[in-house]
Formats: sequence, C-alpha cells, structure tokens
Amino acid sequence: MDHKRLTLFAGHYGSGKTNIAVNYALLLASEGKKVCIGDLDIVNPYFRTKDSERELKAAGIDLISPQFANSNVDLPALPAEAYRLVADKSCYSIMDIGGDDRGAYALGRYVPAIREENNYRMVFVANCYRPLTRTPEEALEVMGEIEQACGLRFTDIVNNSNLGQETTPETVLQSQSYIEKLCNLSGLPLFATTAEAAVAEKLQLPGDILPMKLQEKYF
Repeated sequence: MDHKRLTLFAGHYGSGKTNIAVNYALLLASEGKKVCIGDLDIVNPYFRTKDSERELKAAGIDLISPQFANSNVDLPALPAEAYRLVADKSCYSIMDIGGDDRGAYALGRYVPAIREENNYRMVFVANCYRPLTRTPEEALEVMGEIEQACGLRFTDIVNNSNLGQETTPETVLQSQSYIEKLCNLSGLPLFATTAEAAVAEKLQLPGDILPMKLQEKYF
C-alpha cells in the first residue's frame, strides 16, 4: 500500500471514515512510522477519534482533537495544535474530516499548505448501504459538495460498504459493481477495500484490503 505524508478521510455521515482513519493510523504505526492523527470533525458529536484514544496512545500515535470532544460542551473549534498536521513534515499525518460539506469547511484553512507540500491523498469513504449514497450518482454528488466546501479535490476512493455486525464477505462482494461505477464516474482509483478483520480474511479481491481491527460504536 502506497502511503502519502498526509492522508485525509472524508465522506457522508455514517460512512465509517473515522473508523478507517484510526485503523489506517494503526497500520502506519505498525510499520514503524511516526504518526499523528487529527480529528477535524466539528459537527459529529458521536463516534470520533477520541473514542480510540487508548488504542492510539498504546501504539505511540499522537492524537489532536477538539478540546471538548466527547463532552457536553458544544464548542465547534479546532485547537491551534492542528496546524502541526500540515507543518510537521517528519510525521505521517491523518485527518478525519467532518461529514458532508458542513464538516468539510474546517479543512479549508489548511488547504494552501496541503497544496504547497503536494504529498497528500484525499480519500472519499463510500458505503453503498447508507442512505443518500445508495447509488454511485448520489455518492458522486456528495463528493462534489465536500470538494466545493473545502476547496480540495478527492484523489482516491475507499470501499467501506458494510452492514455493521451483519456484514459478510458477500456483503462486500456485492458492492463491487457500485464501487467500480463510482470510480469510473469520478475518474478516481480505488485506494483500498475495508472490512472487519474476520471478514477481510475471507475476501479475495484485486487491490489492497485494510482489515478493520476496531469496531465502530455507532452505525
């Protein structure tokens, strides 16, 4: 799997982007890389990277998240430390972008620095089993809204099509035509297919497969 210095994950609400961002960070750390993950989601009050703080810390991964994440304080602001994600070139940085266009606005302030370095991958996380992205055309529309909001174009797609705990290998296999059409419509390559570890072991698909070690708490 080819890694960029900076990887951004974005997608529709419930697409599973946070879970993927955390697992990808763990993968990079397992390869001996210095890793930092930032939670730029100032919209979603539910499952976020801070929920995996213990696992990230145990792997030596630095976590940057809003000061009042996972509290009852409604203060949608990003910490100044978040600039480290684009400024510290010695670290592989991962950004978990807020769902849809509203959450993507927070990324805009970092776009000039991201473009200047030009060592990034912006990944759209697709789940064909989620409402409002059940067709490739609907997913493409969401992609456009996010791109317009943050001012940065997607470079890759991740297939995270799943039905939570009911996911089987067949669930993932049945999503292949959807993902192929989305890739064709967008002109973007498939970066990886993701699945819970036990399901991933049974998949035989072209391209990279990222086994998900942590289960998302909200679906």
